[in-house]
Amino acid sequence: MDVRRDQRAAPAMTTDPLSAPAGRHPAKRSLRARLRENWILSLLAAPALLIIILFHYYPLLGNVIAFQDYLPFLGIGGSEWVGFGNFAILFNGDPAFVAAVRNTLVITFVQTVFVFPAPIVLALVLNSLVSERVKRTVQSIMYLPHFLSWVIVVSVFQQLLGGSGLLNNWIRQHGGDALQIIGNPDTFIALLTSQVMWKDTGWATILFLAVLSQINTDLYEASNVDGASRWRQLWHVTLPGMRGIIILLLILKLGDSLTVGFEQIILQQDAVGLDASEVIDTYVYNNGIVGGNWGIAAAVGLVKGVISVVLVLGANKVAHLFGESGVYQK
Repeated sequence: MDVRRDQRAAPAMTTDPLSAPAGRHPAKRSLRARLRENWILSLLAAPALLIIILFHYYPLLGNVIAFQDYLPFLGIGGSEWVGFGNFAILFNGDPAFVAAVRNTLVITFVQTVFVFPAPIVLALVLNSLVSERVKRTVQSIMYLPHFLSWVIVVSVFQQLLGGSGLLNNWIRQHGGDALQIIGNPDTFIALLTSQVMWKDTGWATILFLAVLSQINTDLYEASNVDGASRWRQLWHVTLPGMRGIIILLLILKLGDSLTVGFEQIILQQDAVGLDASEVIDTYVYNNGIVGGNWGIAAAVGLVKGVISVVLVLGANKVAHLFGESGVYQK
């Protein structure tokens, strides 16, 4: 008797997660198993993880003083517990705090509008340069200000734009009236913005130039065949290729929106005055370190941190809705 073989092939067994049936997910391995498998990488990452825990997470326990009438000589254990009493300043309309919040939001808005797009534009300009030698030279020059401290940056601007600076001396030599830029409350935000742009724009182009180098050149060739101009290539090829990193940096910028440069501002605050220069960070410093209101300063700083986290999580959720990975994925 002939034995007929079944022509139907049995499904192949596989452990490849990509070939798993739709709707199913491979069993997730435990954290311990993954650490055991990648123990060399875990060992290399251990020192950095320890530093993060010691200097970023462990100090968070000190936020308990936001609920105390904290006195340094009594310590956390001996200071009186006041609950949410220190948070009343957030709701009682304290003029100094309201002015600090207003200045912070205005500076954040101005710097987001002018500072954030600057490295994108600069990266596009550098990427369009044909000569690699010229591109590297310009990049090196633009990177240098990033490595200068804010003390030096403020001093440079003082020498250029101050009352006895190069600009005003040149104006006087030509019979004009000196400009009051340094120490003028009306120009303070513009001064801060120009300082940030000069210091950090060149350095921030690194990420955008890296993304531009990863865009498939076939897309540009195809657009040339279709007769697309340089502007249409920019709009339909270049900017979509940069969209992911732009959204990611916008999310991070939003989370850092209530921090507008403590060191930069505190160095120039005496010349301008608190009304024009007080922001949330300097408010915390002036009330906590200088004024001795440790509990109130800690309460303001804690609320600022919570708001920043909420902004990052919300912006990341919006990024997921637009199909981008954002800061993290589910």
